[in-house]
Amino acid sequence: MGRRLADVSTPARVAAKGEGLGQDELALAARNHGLPLEAMRYDVTPPGLHYVLTHYDIPPVPDEAAWRLTVIGRVRRVLCLSTAELRTYPAVTTRVTLECAGNGRALLSPRPVSQPWLVGAVGTAEWTGVPLRLLLDEAGVGSDAVDVVFTGADHGVERGVEQDYERSLPIDVATCDDPEVLVAYAMDGAPLPPQHGRPLRLVVPGWYGMAQVKWLRGITVIDAPFTGFQQSVAYRIRQEAGEAGEPVTRIAPRALVIPPGFPDFMSRTRVVAPGPVLLEGRAWSGCAPVTSVQVSTDGGATWQPAGLEPDGGHRWAWRRWSFMWSAVPGDHVLSVRAADESANVQPLEQPWNRGGFANNVVQRVPVFCPDSAKTA
Repeated sequence: MGRRLADVSTPARVAAKGEGLGQDELALAARNHGLPLEAMRYDVTPPGLHYVLTHYDIPPVPDEAAWRLTVIGRVRRVLCLSTAELRTYPAVTTRVTLECAGNGRALLSPRPVSQPWLVGAVGTAEWTGVPLRLLLDEAGVGSDAVDVVFTGADHGVERGVEQDYERSLPIDVATCDDPEVLVAYAMDGAPLPPQHGRPLRLVVPGWYGMAQVKWLRGITVIDAPFTGFQQSVAYRIRQEAGEAGEPVTRIAPRALVIPPGFPDFMSRTRVVAPGPVLLEGRAWSGCAPVTSVQVSTDGGATWQPAGLEPDGGHRWAWRRWSFMWSAVPGDHVLSVRAADESANVQPLEQPWNRGGFANNVVQRVPVFCPDSAKTA
């Protein structure tokens, strides 16, 4: 009896109590990388520091001139566009914070076994491209359109299902002009790097990373809800394995602190000197504008308001916050939490689910402040 795809592609599972990271998770962690939290000092993340998650392989693109993006399905006119033709359309540049839906997964208990993110699966870039609505207008979307499906060139197998990476958006989101979904060809003013989707990718402001299809080669308008693997199986919030679950969509509010002082190499415990310490970081939400940030320097026992900078016209990007802390000798735990205009607030306890999605529990940063008279 020959082996099947299902024999090399295991079902989703939750780690057993006390189970450490396996080689499969370590291999994923080595392939993908998060944002070093000190890089939040940049308003716009340098491309090499922006988080990366690649489901399968980064596909080869030996000749960008040969790449074609098709728009098919429930449309009056099929489009087949080169990247050069896409650059002739009106261009839009939008600063957008992207966050992986699994950010914080490795902090959950029990731990869903997958890419073991801590809290660094985030980054902010200025994306330039063609508004998706312009392409759909030109193609002429049918009155019976329900979803728009986006197909990437990355191909693999997951839980026994061989597939191209595909996700969809409801037609009203795909055709919206605020925010505009982009078919992007540039990142921070330069062509997309290979790991970020060269030559084309989708950028959906406010949505988690699974919606931002990279290496985009196909757009299909359909007259029924899309039921592909990444839509109906993978990115669902479930408590039990057999339930349908709720879809993962918009980014829940989150604030992170730039770790102050300097770190221990292994534990990453921060060390600060006694006295005034400027705490700062970033806050964002895909659900509604961030309205407040609170800081705790005692492990969440008490909270104080932080200063929050205006968004500077960048609604879909993170915002800087700051707080002056008077550090005293001893051990401390710093935490920060954001709230948005729709009354969404970061929870103090983990919002557990089997996929480890949308875990926006407040960050905890251990800090040691030595007595200046006892530095040994």
